[in-house]
Amino acid sequence: MPDCIFCKIVKGEMPSTKVYEDSDFLAFMNIYPASKGHALLIPKNHIQWMQDADDSTVSRIFLLAKKLMDKIRINLPCDYVQINVIGEEIQHFHIHFIPRHFNKKIAGWDRIEYDNPQEIEEIAKKLQSK
Repeated sequence: MPDCIFCKIVKGEMPSTKVYEDSDFLAFMNIYPASKGHALLIPKNHIQWMQDADDSTVSRIFLLAKKLMDKIRINLPCDYVQINVIGEEIQHFHIHFIPRHFNKKIAGWDRIEYDNPQEIEEIAKKLQSK
C-alpha cells in the first residue's frame, strides 16, 4: 500500500530503529512509546487487519512475538511485556510490545520520551543481542 508508513519503513523509505528482521517480519522501536523499550512487530507484506492474514502468518508472527517478549524481558529492566494488537492509527497489522513493571501503571496510552536520541539506539542494541 503506497501511503502506509509501515510499508515505507519496510522498503527503507522511512527511517526506523530495527530490533529484528527476517524475510517476512520486521520489529522496530516505537517512536511514540508507552514505556522505554516499546517496540512493534509487523509482517513485511501489507496486511491491514490481523483477521485478513492467513493462518500461517498469524501463527508465525505470534511464535516470533513470544520469542521477542522473552528477549525484551531478559534484556531490559522490566517485570513483564504486555502485547497489544491494535491498529486504528496505522492500518497495517502490528503487535505492540510494552515493557511493564508491576508497581508502575500506565494510564491509558500515555506516551513517554527517551532521555536523549542515543537512548533508543542503546535499547535497540540490547534487543538485537542473541
